[in-house]
This record gives sequence, C-alpha cells and structure tokens, in this order.
Amino acid sequence: MSYKDKVQKILDVIGGEKNVNRVTHCVTRLRLELKDENLVNDDDVKKIPGVIGIMKKNGQYQIILGNDVANYYKEFVKLGNFESDSVVQGHKGNILERIIEYIAGSMTPIIPAMLGGGMLKVLVIILPMLGILQSDSQTIAFLTFFGDAPYYFLPLLLAYSASQKLKVTSTLAMSVAGVLLHPNFVHMVQSGNPLSLFGVPVIPASYGSSVVPILIMVWLMKYIEKMIAKLTPAVTKSFLQPTLVLLVSSCIALVVVGPIGVIVGEGLSNLVGQMYDVAGWLTLAILGAIMPFIVMTGMHWAFAPIFLAASIATPDVLILPAMLGSNLAQGAASMAVALKSKNNNTKQIAFAAGFSALLAGITEPALYGVTLKYKKPLYAAMIGGGLAGLFAGLTSVKAYLFAVPSLIALPQFIYSDVPSNIVNALIVAVISVVITFVLAYIFGIDEEESSSNLEVKAGVSNKKMIFSPISGEIIPLSDVQDKTFSDKLIGDGVAIIPSEGKVYAPFDGKITNIFPTKHAIGLKSDEGVELLIHIGLDTVELKGQGFISHVEEGDRVFKNQLIFEMDLNLIKTKGYETVTPVIVTNTNDFLDVLVLPNNQTIEHSKELLVIL
Repeated sequence: MSYKDKVQKILDVIGGEKNVNRVTHCVTRLRLELKDENLVNDDDVKKIPGVIGIMKKNGQYQIILGNDVANYYKEFVKLGNFESDSVVQGHKGNILERIIEYIAGSMTPIIPAMLGGGMLKVLVIILPMLGILQSDSQTIAFLTFFGDAPYYFLPLLLAYSASQKLKVTSTLAMSVAGVLLHPNFVHMVQSGNPLSLFGVPVIPASYGSSVVPILIMVWLMKYIEKMIAKLTPAVTKSFLQPTLVLLVSSCIALVVVGPIGVIVGEGLSNLVGQMYDVAGWLTLAILGAIMPFIVMTGMHWAFAPIFLAASIATPDVLILPAMLGSNLAQGAASMAVALKSKNNNTKQIAFAAGFSALLAGITEPALYGVTLKYKKPLYAAMIGGGLAGLFAGLTSVKAYLFAVPSLIALPQFIYSDVPSNIVNALIVAVISVVITFVLAYIFGIDEEESSSNLEVKAGVSNKKMIFSPISGEIIPLSDVQDKTFSDKLIGDGVAIIPSEGKVYAPFDGKITNIFPTKHAIGLKSDEGVELLIHIGLDTVELKGQGFISHVEEGDRVFKNQLIFEMDLNLIKTKGYETVTPVIVTNTNDFLDVLVLPNNQTIEHSKELLVIL
C-alpha cells in the first residue's frame, strides 16, 4: 500500500477533511487538530498499515508513523485544505481524566507564581521568629502582600492560562475574572446589603484565591463565544461580539457559577457540623482525607466563621485540626516525589512545593504541581491526612488561634491549661508526615527502576556501541512523560536530562534526517544502527527557536563531533522539558538494546548503549 493510499485511509477513518482543522508533523508523528475526536475509532486507526500507535496530547490527535512521517505528511496535505500550525487544547478521555487534565493543565503555567508567593509567605513567618524583622514592621507588611498577590489574584492568572488552553479570548476571560475581584464588588459584598443584577439576586461571595468558579466560566466562555459569533452580524462583529461575550459571561459568573460554590459550601458546612455532632472522630477523618478537594473548590471558606473565630474561648475542633493533617500530608507527599523522581525538574518543583506546604501550610503548589498531577501521591496524602484527622478527632485536638496549619504554626495548638493538646497535635503531624511519605514513596509516580545496571557479558560478538551524544542525567525511557517514548513505540533506548546544551555524534556514521525545527536529528552508524536524538518533549512547537545545527542531512560525522547546540534555559523558560530520548529506531533488527552505565550521570562520548 502506497503512502497516498495509507493517508487516504487515515483521513477516511478520522472523519474526513471536514473533521480536520490543522495538521503538522514532528519526527515520528502526524499531529492533527480535530473538530470532534469522538468521530474517530482509535482501533480502526491502529489497524491501518504503517500506523505504530496513537497518542492524544496537547489538544492534538497524534498518529505515530515512524521516521518516514514526512512522506505521510506530504501526501496528507494534498488531500485537503489544512492549516499547518498546531493548536493546544485539552485532550479527550473519560470525564474524570478530562477534568483533571483541564485543571492541571491550567494550573501548571502558574505554579512558579504560587511557589514564589508560598516561599515569601514562609519568610514572613521565619524572619520575625529569627528576630531579623519585627512582625509589625512595614517590610513584613510588604512581604505579606507580595506573597499573597499570586493567591488573591489566582482567578486572574487562571483565566489567562485556562483561556490559552481552551482557545478562549484571553482578554475577555481575564476581564470576567476581574469582575469577580473588582474592589467595588468586594465592597458591595462586605457591606452586607442585598445585591441584585437586572433584578436577579446575586449571592454575596468573595472570589479571591478561588479556583473552580473561573475555571468553569472559561469553559463556558468557549461555547458562549461560539454562540455569539454566530448570532452577531459581520458588520458589527468587531465591537458587538466582545461586548455581548463580556456582558453575558459576567452575568453568568455572578448570578449562576459563583453562587454555586457558595450554596454548595454552605450545605457542606451544615452537613459537616451535623456529622461532627454525631461522630466527631469520623468527621475529622473524612475532612483530613478530602480537604485537598475542599481547598481546590474554595469551599473551605464556607467554614470561615469557625476557624477565623478560633480563640481560647471558642477553640476550633474541626477545620484547623483537619487542615493540619491535610496540609502536612501534601508537603510529605511532595517531598517523597522529590526523593523518588529521577527527573531534575520534577525534583525541584516537588521539593519547593513540599517545603512551602510543610513550613507555611501553602498547599496549592503541592496540590496542583505534584500530587494532583501524578495522582498516586494524592492518594497517599489523602490516606495520611485521613488517619491524622482520625487521631485528631479521637483526642479532640483544638486550635486556639487562627493560623494556616503548618509545622511553624504549631503554637496555635498550645494552651497552658491543656498541655496534652500540643502533644496530640505533634502526634497528628508525625502521623501525617510519616505515613504519607512512606506511602507516596512506595506508590511512586509510575516510574520504574532504571535498567542501567545491565551489563554486557564477555564473549558477545558483533556488539555495536552507541556513545552518549550529550552529558547529563540518565533516566529510563519508562520515566519519559510521553507514551511514544515510554512505551517504546518507535524503538528501545534511553533518555538523558542534559546538563549542557551540546550534542555530539554518538558514533561514526551519517546524518539521515534533520527536522526543519531542529529539535530532533536522525543518524545511521557505519554498522547499520539507526538512531533518533529527540531534544526535549513537544519542542517541535518552538519552531526551531533555541536550536543550532552544525551539520546538514547527508553529512558524514565522526564520534565526538559537535553536531548540535540547544539553549536549555530558553527551552525551560518556554515551559518545555529538556529530557532527550536517544532511540534505536531499528530495534527490531537486533537481539537487544542494553544500557551500559551503572551510575545516574554520564559525560558525552562515554559508552551509553550496546546493541546485540
């Protein structure tokens, strides 16, 4: 079957030209943006000759075709009028996966801001404790709102990141978030007077630091924009369409979406209160387990009258004790991920997030950047937080003042007349940290042990050596966050997290392919080994930015010859991982591909793979 016949079959199976918005390709994959992925039967696609597998990622339906994908692409674009630039949207899946992917995908771009804010809030606590600054100084006041800013304006940040993900007009989405945070609206809420919009009651609520309302609104705006675009006449579209989108979206946000959280929160508050009266220990256990989701929705503020009033006279026996176990569990789970992961970027994010949660009780970076992303650490945190909450309920742990529960804030549980209270609070902390850390470490993040301890037996003949093209940290392909590589769909090999931005020839051979965006290079050794060096993940979207090639297709190269350079800082700044798979694409031509180094790091031109 020719390339033309195969791509015609692909086009037919995916719903025809009318179901394709855009098409592009990388080294191994035909990347399609489809109007409706539900029209595609994945199994039918996989049955087409030449199709290695499929992948749904970054809003693209990716068909893995191997090294000759360029030939498929050329024939594909002849079949219709397709745009060739890629678009990022949420992938399809079951409803839970789509929700989690949407939340995590929207939160990930703002993790740096939350980490920065969290660490500044840690400083606000630590500096007065060390006597460096007075707690009532203006410097501390400034540092406080420096740290608070990313969290208070979280809806605004989320509006931008979510709109980028769903292809909603960012300025309009941010404007709707601004409506929720507008000082005049905040003042109207604080006044306590009844509110109405076009005669419809508006439930007073504070949306600072909230997550769910704006995420729901941006999702709704995706459809609101499409509907209004169809209704507005072309001659008025430039001014009437944005006006109507902003008006309709703002009204829905204030009248419908926002109040849903308030109503659900109040109902939850009443339910929890009734549960505590019946079985306090069980209530604390449940709260400790599900607190991440309560915080994520912002519904923990429904309990504000309880924990904000915490004092000697009215100690909180409900929310703050439960949050102590939950917050520390998020921190412990993140620390376990930092220790367990072999990815340097993951290690750094997880450590900073864990530090913020443990010391300052700022759990958002841990929740959105680590535990929710990898799921298994979240399960560990829920178990640890639940057991800690159970002990807090059984021993009636009380918080005598309001502070975000953390290791540093443990003095909120001190009361001289009840010395056992702080002891029990410390036990709660130990239970949460130890159990969560152990479970999260055991559960892992779907990373398998490295196969780097394999050795080549003496006497093996005809072995072919592949020398490392880059210097850096060795990780197994199973750890790469891309199923095309981790499932070895295009061949066996290994991955390296580069420590420097230089790529050297791994053997004597020939350059067979340099992708136009220069993010990947194909080589063939004099011994017949075909190798793909793929610099970073999804770096095709950089369109060549940050990459310099010192060779051309067809060039002969020699081991240790500098062939490529890449700007690692730029790649990271743009939000892409630098992990570089080194794949033997003709693996099936050989008996085995073995990883030689026993250590986790390697210098370029050192022995990396042996082909048997």
